Amino acid sequence: MLERLPRGSGVIFRHYQLPSAERRALFARTAKIARRRGLVLLRAGATPMRGEAGTHGRRGSGIITWPVHSRRETVTAIRAGADALLVSPVFPTRSHPGARVLGPVRFGLLVRGVTIPVIALGGMDMQQARRLRSLGIHGWAAIDAWTR
Repeated sequence: MLERLPRGSGVIFRHYQLPSAERRALFARTAKIARRRGLVLLRAGATPMRGEAGTHGRRGSGIITWPVHSRRETVTAIRAGADALLVSPVFPTRSHPGARVLGPVRFGLLVRGVTIPVIALGGMDMQQARRLRSLGIHGWAAIDAWTR
């Protein structure tokens, strides 16, 4: 998947289920590809790893992104120093089957007035991103859109 991402894209490395040694080894391989491809690599989770450009969902060094699902979480993330928000789920998604989605209207209300970049997540692909363009999204994130 990393080979298919456009240069400058961001990658959030999660893989919490892996034992520590395996997670570090996979992160190192991912970091090598990210450097070669010009991708921004962020790490989720508590353990810092060499090669990360920042963190997701926690304070840290470098770029800080934050997952948000409500206006309250948006305010919390901004107060915590987030550089960008990943707002989800915008549309139905396989990764969270049956989850209540925001849809374009609630998404727009949630991000109205937000002054840091907003990245849409959840059921996203290029077509869905076009639907949200007028709401001022900075970008979009996906899993399935890159595996098709």
